[in-house]
Amino acid sequence: MDYAAAGDLLGRFGHALATFDGDAWVDLFAPDAEYHEDPFGAPLVGHNALRSYMLEAAGARRDVEFSVERHWVSGTTVLAAWQLAFAPRGGGDLVRVAGFLTAEIGSDGRIARYRQWTQRAPGGTR
Repeated sequence: MDYAAAGDLLGRFGHALATFDGDAWVDLFAPDAEYHEDPFGAPLVGHNALRSYMLEAAGARRDVEFSVERHWVSGTTVLAAWQLAFAPRGGGDLVRVAGFLTAEIGSDGRIARYRQWTQRAPGGTR
């Protein structure tokens, strides 16, 4: 994995996340991928769990914006600092989240293990 390929992967990740494209989303991940949204919780495992995650997000969020501030590559691992903003579908204040991710890339070029750490901005804006 080189820097440019990692940038492309993160671009596709952000686009799938922002457009709720379930096919593009699961295509980023190996069939048995682990997705650790919470470092203290159990991971989502496999394409069915990842597609379910995307369906839930589509039902809860709108106007999603995802941007990568900076990314790095170490061997087959991509690391990135990112920001996310979205409006809840039921109404309410804009939600802003900053985070850091690691994505371990498998031999097929897809994400085999994903981990993220997040911090939600206090309050909200309209």
